[in-house]
Amino acid sequence: MELDAAKLIAAALALLPLAGVGIALGNIFSSYNAAVGRNPGAAELLDKKFFLTFALTEALAIFALVISLIILFG
Repeated sequence: MELDAAKLIAAALALLPLAGVGIALGNIFSSYNAAVGRNPGAAELLDKKFFLTFALTEALAIFALVISLIILFG
């Protein structure tokens, strides 16, 4: 039973980066909205950078989830 408890705790700890990812995504969306609001003409240029940073940040959350699932079910 102790091994199962250790797996649950380790899997929960592996999900801690999700809090940072949530904060980072909020900052990314906030900065994008502020930048487009100030200069709508630059929206086309900002879209590329926005989607790249969004995808990379979201990938970190997916990696953390995969690691947690590997710990839990591995």
